[in-house]
Amino acid sequence: MTGETKEILITPNPKQQSFFESTARYTAYGGARGGGKSWAMRMKLVLLALGYDGIQILLLRRTLGELRENHLFPLLSLLDGIAKYASTEKEFRFPNGSRIRLGYCDTENDVLQFQGQAYEVIGLEEATHFTERQFSALTESNRYSGQMQVPFRPRMYFTCNPGGVGHDWVKRLFVDRCYRTGEKAEDYVMIKSLVFDNTFLMERDPEYVQTLMALPEARRKAMLYGDWNAFEGAFFPEFDPELHTCMDFEIPKEWIRFRGLDYGLDMTACLWFAVSSDGTVYVYRELYEKDLILSQAGKYILEHSPEEDAIRYTAASPDLWNRRQDSGKSGFDLLHTAGVKRLIKANNARIPGWRVIREYLRRREDGTC
Repeated sequence: MTGETKEILITPNPKQQSFFESTARYTAYGGARGGGKSWAMRMKLVLLALGYDGIQILLLRRTLGELRENHLFPLLSLLDGIAKYASTEKEFRFPNGSRIRLGYCDTENDVLQFQGQAYEVIGLEEATHFTERQFSALTESNRYSGQMQVPFRPRMYFTCNPGGVGHDWVKRLFVDRCYRTGEKAEDYVMIKSLVFDNTFLMERDPEYVQTLMALPEARRKAMLYGDWNAFEGAFFPEFDPELHTCMDFEIPKEWIRFRGLDYGLDMTACLWFAVSSDGTVYVYRELYEKDLILSQAGKYILEHSPEEDAIRYTAASPDLWNRRQDSGKSGFDLLHTAGVKRLIKANNARIPGWRVIREYLRRREDGTC
């Protein structure tokens, strides 16, 4: 594209080109080290600013130091003669009215500074460095700004690697594709890029692959091959998707079925289990939902249990049997009234429970579990 006095020439690799072309509501790019993520994010936002008059864009990193090194300095060089940089506001202003603002969220509540603001595009660089709460707050600012004269669907772009405080929510949305009420699968696109896809880096620093190869096994799987189940923070490293997952199948009626429920106002989690005749335990349904009171949680669980009569019991945290001072009712009472029957107290002994899970996940000598 051509600005007033300078021409920007780019040669993206095929994965970066796919990232540039994506118009999904949420697009994530990366998954491993060395995939050319920062360059792709930077160029994507610049192309949008040049191509759409008046578009308002926000680019975020977790810390100021990362923001300066990864984006501010490269953009100052790239946009010299094309856009003016306003240092006080930390934003690049284009002659067509477009704007790229740079920001960072060093603490959890730093994200609140963007409340009430509007950006058609938000770029979240190294998204797994951000919490789900921060991501959720930013979606409220991802809307029409009133500055554009043509229709444009607001969207967010992410770059990411496995690991970090935001690993779980990024993995849920873009890798596992496990969605909650109000989230649409078609809104989320993941473009996986490895170091091998970055021809620029491979030509100029081929030894970088050897650096990644030398990492400890779990980190090597995550950073070289983009394995989201292998990163070091995973609590059960025994889990192997090739061994512990299978295609959907019809569960025999004679198998025992039960549920596990972990209730909290910030998050309700429920898993459905089926036990085969040989003792293998299958998780065949999972549910995660925020901001539900107990009566809503009970109704929600039943709505997702067409086989309710086949559920032998639901194991839940013992604290649900504690009576509340305000109503005199317990969580057990409220769930029972909502229709969730056959509730039993789960054993909350964590360490023995972890050992049981690891035993179930353990690979046998014949290669099965």
